[in-house]
Amino acid sequence: MRRRSSPLTRLAGAFAATVLAATALVTAAAPAQAATLTQVTGFGSNPGNLAMYAYRPDGLPAGAPAVVLLHGCTQNAAGYVADSGWQKYADLWKFALIVPQQSTANQALTCFNWFTEGDVTRGQGEALSIRQMVSHATSTYGLDGSRVFVSGLSAGGAMSAVMLATYPEVFAAGSVIAGLPYRCSPPASTSVCQYSGVDRTPAAWGDLVRAAYSGYTGRRPRVAIWHGTSDSTVVPANAVESRDQWTDVLGVSQTPTSTSSLPAGTSLEVYGDDAVRLYRVAGMGHGTPVDPGAGTDQCGTATSYFLDTICSTYRDARFFGLDGGTTPTPSPTLTTPPTASPTSTATPAPTCVTASNYAHVVAGRAYQSGGYAYALGSNQRMGLYNTFYTSTLKQTAPANWVVGC
Repeated sequence: MRRRSSPLTRLAGAFAATVLAATALVTAAAPAQAATLTQVTGFGSNPGNLAMYAYRPDGLPAGAPAVVLLHGCTQNAAGYVADSGWQKYADLWKFALIVPQQSTANQALTCFNWFTEGDVTRGQGEALSIRQMVSHATSTYGLDGSRVFVSGLSAGGAMSAVMLATYPEVFAAGSVIAGLPYRCSPPASTSVCQYSGVDRTPAAWGDLVRAAYSGYTGRRPRVAIWHGTSDSTVVPANAVESRDQWTDVLGVSQTPTSTSSLPAGTSLEVYGDDAVRLYRVAGMGHGTPVDPGAGTDQCGTATSYFLDTICSTYRDARFFGLDGGTTPTPSPTLTTPPTASPTSTATPAPTCVTASNYAHVVAGRAYQSGGYAYALGSNQRMGLYNTFYTSTLKQTAPANWVVGC
């Protein structure tokens, strides 16, 4: 015989039901678990033996863009995402991050192998592994395959150039930070490329990129280049050669269409219709430019190889068009003097500095290559790179010096 429930039992049951309903309501209304950088396996044959990590911010919409991030030597995926500031903008503007990671099994210092034939050729090695990561992420996460970008530092910057050259149909744009032109090595040695630089004509550099995917006639990705003028690990000459390479590939002049002055002594040269950008950070050594802070244009953590100057990530994200608007044109103050009005005063005398070639290089007014000093910007040869040979340099624009005054 069924036992009849007492009023107290019925009240307790009703209370329990209310609690359960409220709990369910709270559970349904609770936000999703905070996004984290997660390792991904089974993304392809992975001939380069790389690890894949991915970051998808909460609320990532279907058809979102993605950025491939390539860390530098001695770094890893998690550290690069955290310290570069890319996670901040992925959360803010809702795009995914695809982050390959190198291992000591491949390279003792965890450098991407930008100098190894089998890893810089289309359809092989590390280049193919990274391509497979992009394919897996776009199909699995429902990303927009036409809005995939790549950025990297140092060896990662050189590998970024590898990806732009070998898979131009995959990337809409890229960023090379303290990196090197595609195929500086091989054939040259890594030490020559890094510490002296290799001087080739724009057409010769461009031919190396065109040969990476022979017969390709589609659109080419736009490129941003960042370099510190006091970088002694990858000399600033590489930034000039990278500019020559990508302007030639994109069919624009090596003469900038505009020159702008940015914070932290940074100059920006724009080539063509914003096809190529060259940022020179005055006095900065080897690393990713960051600017810790809460402002929208501030990012990152100042630590080893993340140098407190300017937030390169913010400017690259906007160059890629990830801020939700159309790809912006540079809007800082132009350094080219405007036409003088009838009431204008005389133009100030240019800055001239006389010093040893060694002192010019240390101060960031020049760089050295093959035992000689060259004026920053104009690339004019100044003579031997030592403390005995003296030159006079005149500054004609930020990060641009010419011999004589």
